[in-house]
Amino acid sequence: MTSRRTFLKAGVGAAVLGGAWLAKPWDSAAAADDYFNGISDVLNRAAISHPSLLVDLDRLDSNLAALNRFFQKQPDKTYRIVVKSLPSPALLDYIAERTHTHAYMVFHLPFLQALVKRQPDADILFGKPMPVASARAFYQSFDQTQQDFVPQQQLQWLIDSLPRLEQYLQLAKTQGQRLRVNFEIDVGLHRGGFNHPGQFRQALDLVAANPEHLQFAGLMGYDAHVSKLPGFLGEREFTRVQEKYQGYVEQIRQAYPHWLEQRLCFNGAGSPTFLRYGQVEWVNDLSVGSCLLKPADFDLPILNEFSPAAIIATRVLKKQPNLGVPTQEWLGDLAAWWDPNQQVSFFIYGGKWLATPWSPPGLTFNGLYDSSNQQGLSGSRQVPLEVDDWVYLRPLQSEAVLLQFGDLLAICGGQLVARWPVLAGD
Repeated sequence: MTSRRTFLKAGVGAAVLGGAWLAKPWDSAAAADDYFNGISDVLNRAAISHPSLLVDLDRLDSNLAALNRFFQKQPDKTYRIVVKSLPSPALLDYIAERTHTHAYMVFHLPFLQALVKRQPDADILFGKPMPVASARAFYQSFDQTQQDFVPQQQLQWLIDSLPRLEQYLQLAKTQGQRLRVNFEIDVGLHRGGFNHPGQFRQALDLVAANPEHLQFAGLMGYDAHVSKLPGFLGEREFTRVQEKYQGYVEQIRQAYPHWLEQRLCFNGAGSPTFLRYGQVEWVNDLSVGSCLLKPADFDLPILNEFSPAAIIATRVLKKQPNLGVPTQEWLGDLAAWWDPNQQVSFFIYGGKWLATPWSPPGLTFNGLYDSSNQQGLSGSRQVPLEVDDWVYLRPLQSEAVLLQFGDLLAICGGQLVARWPVLAGD
């Protein structure tokens, strides 16, 4: 007779085996949808052979419409284009024309130099404090007699501390310039900026004492950490951010109230948070860039109205069964048996971009072949891919990725309509 203990052991064993079988991965392969098939047709007709970054203008237009609807409800707020997130002159022109703005945020000296030549009416705010050597290099290379851009009126240098302000004051005296300075304030991100009222007041006083060389232009408070917090924590932190921001505005009001008689640039937000600022009165300048292309890092509930518009396209170079780990080839058969999504190895043209596989479904990166030359991907035998077919990846971010492919390929209505050079990185 079977004992109770034997019966229980058998039951536990069956449960373990059953649980293990339920944990076995399912085949996630599927065919590419009509959208990506259509893109493949566009690329093939245009004889594109190398990895490329595509911008879907139909989706971008939809995103711009959503952006415009927000700013139309907030006519007192300036929309500022974040150049690092959209680093192509033609792309910037496209967006500026459709949003009726000439305000830009830059983070890189070569981008500044290119922008003032192309857009002499630009209103430019630096999004990070630059080494004083970079500011010096700008003025040494800038020829006012050859350009219509007027730095004393159109350019704001970001200042994050009293020592940096002192450096910029010395530069202004040396160059015989008056610099517009915008103060970075720490509103909770803790990535630098003024975070002590005493030092902030000293910086205000130094500007006031040197009107021939310094002009106070406003504040910049970045709140990127808010979108990383869940639920009520994010809501509570956003309130704290605004309280901190308002505290600095009030300190200006108490020290130099006449400064507020003109419109200062009180900049804040970013793609993950700008939609929260509709009712925030004192922040009058909002920076937005990435959500217009919506890379994967911006898949946030608050941005549901926006669609991914940036696509990496590359070809399959090689296709073969999973041959396992070098020197341990037997692991390939075991992995393919356990997980059908590891049955086949695909190697693509290029790789190691900040991106994730997108189409066809069922592909994942193969960690054994994490290469910028021919990156490996894994999939099941059901993935409908052959050598020379197109694979699509979705960028995780836009700012660095858009600079890695040469000209951007602008597609619209099933056609390749333009090739847009990107900004030079040096």
